[in-house]
Amino acid sequence: MSTGNGAARTRLPLRPLPVGDHGLLVELDDATAVEAFHAELLRRAAAGTLPAVREIVPAARTVLLDGLADPGRLAAELPGWDIPPAASDDRPAIDIPVRYDGPDLADVAALWDTTPEDVVRIHSGTEFHVAFCGFAPGFGYLTGLPERHHVPRRATPRTKVPVGSVALAGPYTGVYPRSSPGGWQLIGTSDVELWDPDREPAALFTPGTRVRFVPVTAETSTESPREAR
Repeated sequence: MSTGNGAARTRLPLRPLPVGDHGLLVELDDATAVEAFHAELLRRAAAGTLPAVREIVPAARTVLLDGLADPGRLAAELPGWDIPPAASDDRPAIDIPVRYDGPDLADVAALWDTTPEDVVRIHSGTEFHVAFCGFAPGFGYLTGLPERHHVPRRATPRTKVPVGSVALAGPYTGVYPRSSPGGWQLIGTSDVELWDPDREPAALFTPGTRVRFVPVTAETSTESPREAR
């Protein structure tokens, strides 16, 4: 089956589970399915065909809908939805200046069986997108690296990861919006403010945002992100 714009639609395997009296947690098979389902929810909400919902929160393999008047009714309808793949986000990409000076850069190079210079080239040459947010306000889980460049978390987490650390773990890249414990592999540093309560939206990274990392030298400011097509 196809949509009017030619995108093939399919029925995704999904498992709706009740959360309290007004919530629904929908389990899906993988991040790609989450992205497609989340996009369909937003499309239907914009079109006024989704029941009123207070919050829609995507995660790695789930989407939470909170504030539903009748979650049971929506749960019964969801298996019959035909859902197209998520379209590419048409917002400009955000360029994040980064100093590739992280303490784990050499370790990541060894895991990739390459050099630190190649890690910088590959990482900065990849366009990422924010799959979902969590862990801390402003923290986005960015996907884009191929599976051969996925890395494990550190065997021993650090008790304090500096704010602005650019890090890798599993399939994800992230930037720490504040200092905290963490076990991700640190490959760089950025001074970009990821969470600002006085900004609208407060989070620089939101689901679907396209992101590129731009190498800079130690003498270059990394405070301001730039938009790029």
